[in-house]
Amino acid sequence: MPNQKGEVKGTPLPAKATKLVVGAAGRISAADALNALNQLVSAARESIHIHETESTKREKLRTYRETEVARIKASEQALRHYFDLVFEERRETHKRLFDGLDQTLESGDVAAMQTVVGGIVELARTSPLAMIGNLGELRSAMDDPNTVFEF
Repeated sequence: MPNQKGEVKGTPLPAKATKLVVGAAGRISAADALNALNQLVSAARESIHIHETESTKREKLRTYRETEVARIKASEQALRHYFDLVFEERRETHKRLFDGLDQTLESGDVAAMQTVVGGIVELARTSPLAMIGNLGELRSAMDDPNTVFEF
């Protein structure tokens, strides 16, 4: 607000600007000033309310993100553990079947060779994920937060 010399915080205003400000202030009634103050307070309150609302939304999104990331990490750990167990078992089964194939080849036992090759084919035909079923259904289940996976 300009002082009597037309300065605002030490910065002199042109005489014309000073007259406009002082003239405009002189034409505003007390009711208009009170109305302007009420509008300013109302706008400030609304701004604070919007800020709080948006901050709450951001916090909810942050919490949701953290929850989903934790859920994904837990699922990843469970799946890694499952694969470690299944593939360790399969590795040992593969080793035994191929060692058995080598032995049947050396001995010339055709019936045993057919049995071992049948086991190798059956093992190759089945996948650890084949037991889960349709991967589309798996994806739908993963999208449902109420789905419980048991391994």
